[in-house]
Amino acid sequence: MEIVNNKVLMLNLKRPERVTAIIPKSKQLGETDGIHKVAVYWGLEEAQVLKNLGIKNVPSPIVANYEFKGLFKPFKHQITTASFLTLHRRAFCFNEQGTGKTASVIWAADYLMNLGFIRRVLVVCPLSIMQSAWQDDLFKFAMHRSSDVAYGTPEKRKKIISGHAEFVIINFDGVEIVADEINANDFDLIVIDEANAYKNISTRRFKVMNKLVTSQRWLWMLTGTPASQSPEDAYGLARLVCPDRVPKFVGSWRDRVMWKVSQFRWVPKDNASQTVHDALQPAIRFTKRECLDLPEITYETREVPLTKQQERYYMQMKQQALMVAAGEEVSGVNAAAVLNKLLQISAGAVYSDSGEVVEFDCSNRLSEMEDVLSETSHKTLIFVPFKHAINVVSDYLTRKGYTNEIINGAVSAKERTDIFRRFQSEAAPKVLVIQPQAASHGVTLTAASSIIWFGPTTSLETYLQANARAHRQGQHNPVTVTHLQGSNAEKRIYKMLQSKLDVHSQIISLYQELTT
Repeated sequence: MEIVNNKVLMLNLKRPERVTAIIPKSKQLGETDGIHKVAVYWGLEEAQVLKNLGIKNVPSPIVANYEFKGLFKPFKHQITTASFLTLHRRAFCFNEQGTGKTASVIWAADYLMNLGFIRRVLVVCPLSIMQSAWQDDLFKFAMHRSSDVAYGTPEKRKKIISGHAEFVIINFDGVEIVADEINANDFDLIVIDEANAYKNISTRRFKVMNKLVTSQRWLWMLTGTPASQSPEDAYGLARLVCPDRVPKFVGSWRDRVMWKVSQFRWVPKDNASQTVHDALQPAIRFTKRECLDLPEITYETREVPLTKQQERYYMQMKQQALMVAAGEEVSGVNAAAVLNKLLQISAGAVYSDSGEVVEFDCSNRLSEMEDVLSETSHKTLIFVPFKHAINVVSDYLTRKGYTNEIINGAVSAKERTDIFRRFQSEAAPKVLVIQPQAASHGVTLTAASSIIWFGPTTSLETYLQANARAHRQGQHNPVTVTHLQGSNAEKRIYKMLQSKLDVHSQIISLYQELTT
């Protein structure tokens, strides 16, 4: 296949009539040894038809006729991903976490808007990344487009859905609230990020979405780890994008990919991976290892609301700090102590003056941590700054079926060495839960390509050194660092750490900002 003047595709075909009889802007030019040369106008519709005819490697004209706007130059794999999406009304994007899927989707949607194929886009994603990922990236890569976040009261959500924003971002469970308004408005494309949220067809969430994805709407589903827990999980995704590729009933799909070995236990069949691959099509996937032009380390932030219990005690701590500080000069020691208590509450466990541990409901943060893990293909380091919170995290992971081990100040040097060796050389554990001060120097943990900060450290040196455990010589994949934040204290500290400011030297001004 040859591209002529960025306007014409030159094809070599044995049966030219397959193309010339269907595509008006096509012409047979000649024949050599039974191979016919056919010229086809290189438009998006023509490219889509050629792709549907089974002609391989048909490029989208986006690669030649679109200016990839934004603050950053697109990587090669992002252009390829955007090209793929424009050619498929329904498709999967399985690019790994940290490869810039959102930018590819934004560029592809913007191109389709330019051509008049779509008018509005509904982005459905976790609450934690509505603003920190999607709205921020829309400003970075399509600042000429209008966007809004449909979150809050039902009335506010309905007003935004019925408004004029070209990109509307909404969380999974918010869709049901405004399902009628979504149907009544001109959303031509639905993008579902972290699509594993729709793997279970028996949920209300799935049933509502299944009614919304009509044949007139485009649908792109994004996840870095399709069917990571079980081949059964692929069924719900396929039912939304390509229902003709799976049986009508989930039981038939389970029989196709799983063996029943006892009354309550099923195991995947040997060919389950290939069966899932064949079902989840059309799809594109880039791993971080394949993206040679990616930066070595990328950062993302997830907004995780404090639970009501955490909010109540967080505000009480701030008020008590104000009372103690009234009319007195606050020392660095006192400021650090108050800040430490605020961070402990945010992470889910506080140490009282007598040394007792008071646990708080931190279910939102634990759930978000699990969501990040579900999108990660390789091993993960979870840095937890407080000792008791480490146990909370580890117990939660164990209940959810993740093999994990912990490192804190109480673990002996010999035990640490054995744990680090297992993490680097064996299949298990998948997750290492670490108190950052206990592994911030002289340790290589390159088996992990994902780092989750369950809460921030107040030491810039510890933060940089902890990230360097995975991001160092011997790492074969770009590293993704995810910050979980829910309180103002955490947001300010993460911002200072990423600006490479020493939190300790800023402790008084930070304290004053947080408590007023």
